[in-house]
Amino acid sequence: MLNKYEPNEFEEELYKKWNENGYFTPKIDKTKTPYTIVIPPPNVTGKLHIGHALVMTLQDILIRYKKLRGFNTLWIPGTDHAAISTEVKVVEKLRNEGKTKEQIGREAFLEEAWDWTHKYGGTIISQLKRMGCSCDWTRERFTLDEGLSKAVEHVFIDMYEKGAIYRGNRMINWCPTCKTSLSDAEVEAEQEGSHLWHIKYYTKDKKEYITVATTRPETMLGDTGVAVHPEDERYKNMIGKTVIVPIVNREIPVVADEFVEKEFRNRFGKTYSCT
Repeated sequence: MLNKYEPNEFEEELYKKWNENGYFTPKIDKTKTPYTIVIPPPNVTGKLHIGHALVMTLQDILIRYKKLRGFNTLWIPGTDHAAISTEVKVVEKLRNEGKTKEQIGREAFLEEAWDWTHKYGGTIISQLKRMGCSCDWTRERFTLDEGLSKAVEHVFIDMYEKGAIYRGNRMINWCPTCKTSLSDAEVEAEQEGSHLWHIKYYTKDKKEYITVATTRPETMLGDTGVAVHPEDERYKNMIGKTVIVPIVNREIPVVADEFVEKEFRNRFGKTYSCT
């Protein structure tokens, strides 16, 4: 007889029986209150990390708890097509074969992407099952399944026409290799040594100036104002005045904002740098 808990000895077989008996697949029952959770779809070509495991555990607890309370529960599983990460992997594969996506063309590249998805797309689903997640696997979905893409397109168009979403100019993360924009979640930040530039913004009469310290002097051309801390004795008299942006000679206001670190100069050992 075993003297300790060995999940590998029986959990997979137990989970298989749960699925075969349809314990996770609810039937329409108007006498019960429905309770549904849709999994925010993880990337199809990825693997679950500790964050996924935590979220899935919490969702599983909620579903099982509500089921015990008499609700008609449904937990819908799915995976996302992960366009950027999938493309990166496929492009890397093609590069190892001496090819590029431009050489093989759109249709052939899509075939390569689908092959990659079919090959590596089952990992997350198998991990969810191995965790014992009580999902209704008869309703499993993939974001590129027939109908789902059309549904997403319909919703986005509807939201755009209602003014809920819009196109606008903003700073983005641009990938020079994929030649597309990336979300913050897809960017890995790295710290690098840099240089601190100090630029003097003079008042119109040239009698006073504020020194702005920055690692990105090129953004100076787009400046629309200079902020100083309202309690910074050095610049209290400048609040409400205007200064001139060097090179472009544009007049911009000096405003007060507590977000500014008035101790910035001390951290860098510079007594004359400020905002």
